Amino acid sequence: MKFDFINNIKKYFILGSNSSYFNSSVLKRLQNSGQAVFDYNFLMSLNEKKYKKYLSQAYFIKTEQVLHLNRPKTFSEKIQWLKLYDNIPLKTQLTDKVLAKDWVKSKIGEQFIKPTLWVGKNFDLIPFDSLPNTFIIKANHGCKWHFIVKDKQKFIENSRLFTISKITMDGWMEQSFFGWSDFETQYKNIDPKIIIEELYREDINVSPLEFEVWCFNGTPKIIQQISKEIKKSRIVNTFDENFRNIDLKFLQDDIIENSIPDVNLKKAVDLSKILAENFKFVRVDWMLYKNHLYFEEMTFTPLSGYFSFPDEYKHWQSTLGNMLNLKGG
Repeated sequence: MKFDFINNIKKYFILGSNSSYFNSSVLKRLQNSGQAVFDYNFLMSLNEKKYKKYLSQAYFIKTEQVLHLNRPKTFSEKIQWLKLYDNIPLKTQLTDKVLAKDWVKSKIGEQFIKPTLWVGKNFDLIPFDSLPNTFIIKANHGCKWHFIVKDKQKFIENSRLFTISKITMDGWMEQSFFGWSDFETQYKNIDPKIIIEELYREDINVSPLEFEVWCFNGTPKIIQQISKEIKKSRIVNTFDENFRNIDLKFLQDDIIENSIPDVNLKKAVDLSKILAENFKFVRVDWMLYKNHLYFEEMTFTPLSGYFSFPDEYKHWQSTLGNMLNLKGG
């Protein structure tokens, strides 16, 4: 029997006239995990005392399951708990793509930090003349809010593309990513800025090798080595803390390979352990460029905690949940 989302949601929460609180497009595609459940303005104006109630609603809509915040067990449930009850100011600082650099530099050294070419608030003030031919323009306060410029002159001369980029970035500067997320509270109080970095790619059309180090209570437990060509599935090698291959897939389209870890991956793990100290959970992200390791970001709520494991990997919900001790540091 097909699950009737709308009727069951209304029965469960007795929404009634409050249905207008939901993003209208989500009511048509309620299990689209990549889109926020609630309307931006509603979420931004919501009293923090009501976060628990509405986060529970969002969780039910996306997973068809009741969220147990009093005794969370699964990995997804525990990430939701962290959103509400572990929202420390340091997480906001480290989610800020500008401020995170100084903190990370103080912990592990400047050699792992990508140089910043420019920081500001106004797209019109970007000094394009002094920038290299290729670079990346990011909003410091969002996830995947960026533009890749592969050829500066073509970008500037393409008036339509340039104008769309400016309008989009101007819009991001007026918004909080929190309002587009499902209660990823670490984004809420970041001061919006534009940050420009050189595009570190040995092949302009191919993403560099990436490492994701999943740290539980300060200890790296899951390590992923990811290669991905543009517009193609990720090729993922996943290891446990002893660098043994394990069968784990976070995304449906991931292609799993078993191989020995890159020599730089072990360095990334060692550095991640320093950065993850005292955090209950964080994924530390890295990239490799010309055989040099660079810090990317601290990710506290990957996929906003909505892990839709393929059927044969669903046991990882409880396995990863057991790894995370919410009472620990």
